[in-house]
Amino acid sequence: MSTAADSQPEGMPSEDAYALVSREAAEVEAPVIDFRPPMPKDRSIPIGLVGAGGISFAHLDAYRRHGLNVVAIADRHLDRAKARRDQHFPEALATDDIAAVIADPSIRVLDLTPHPESRAPLIRDALEAGKHVLSQKPFVHDLALGEQLADLADARGLHLAVNQNGRWSPHMAWMREAVARGLVGTVTSVHVSIQWDHSWVAGTPFDAMDDLILEDFGIHWFDFLVSVIGPGARSVYAIAGRAEGQSARAPLLGSALVAFDGGQASLVFDGATRFGSADGTVITGTAGTLRSEGPDLGRQTVTLHTEAGVARPALEGTWFNDGFAGTMGALLVAIETGQPPIHAARANLASLRLGHAAIESVRRGQPVRL
Repeated sequence: MSTAADSQPEGMPSEDAYALVSREAAEVEAPVIDFRPPMPKDRSIPIGLVGAGGISFAHLDAYRRHGLNVVAIADRHLDRAKARRDQHFPEALATDDIAAVIADPSIRVLDLTPHPESRAPLIRDALEAGKHVLSQKPFVHDLALGEQLADLADARGLHLAVNQNGRWSPHMAWMREAVARGLVGTVTSVHVSIQWDHSWVAGTPFDAMDDLILEDFGIHWFDFLVSVIGPGARSVYAIAGRAEGQSARAPLLGSALVAFDGGQASLVFDGATRFGSADGTVITGTAGTLRSEGPDLGRQTVTLHTEAGVARPALEGTWFNDGFAGTMGALLVAIETGQPPIHAARANLASLRLGHAAIESVRRGQPVRL
């Protein structure tokens, strides 16, 4: 008895090919990948945190959970420093004397969380005081200033790293390491699509940022993209705008199309999604495909599709707060080993360059070459 496939004219594609019918894939064991936050052998290295507002709770909670040694918390508002101290490190010093914490010779590492405008002078002061520094993201607004700070760190023999905590979110970390191990071959595309409600920024200092979604939020994914494809992006075309009915002043919609040698990428951010949030990432390569999907940044399921079949690794941890443990842990490991961390400030400039080009594209209304 003949079938449609049997009668297919020679040299013509099958009907399944036209209909994009996927083939059945065997379930295979997931490769063992070390994706958890790196930690130093010595967790007693004294750390000082400057800036006890906003996101500092995530930093301190992560450090406490992983047994790191925060000895001082400084903020120009003493009540905020005391509140964070009491919540996470009761034995630490709480102070509003930021200069004294920077100058304290017993503190080896400073975590600087203020916004970029006020943070850059603190980074310079900390490096000149001989401190290793973890800078909040985005690192700088001015790439030339970023180069200067990286040069200063090198000249002083210090590590300057950027809190790109998304790199150690479980799903991003697993996919990044899978790509680094060659499990998908040469990367040909990276696509991110996120729908969530970012309206919480209304009435906060974030609402004053015209480029909020692409610069402050999107930098995580520009950085992730660079960590996957390297610094080889050739051009970017981006758009941004306000969603109908949004309460925040800042535009909550943004997207970017990126061309790189032999491939393409897209980043789509829908920050005014009130219902049905979702977060998905797909990386395709010459030897396989990685896919991560879930309802939000903290709950993701990763699959690896190759010729052998489909693997489903079991992820442990969450972005909040393992991502923050990863940024500080990797810096402390770099201090122990003397090797630059993957989130070093100089390397992060490639991520910033791509993000800045996207913002420039929004303003020009046309693609921007890098």
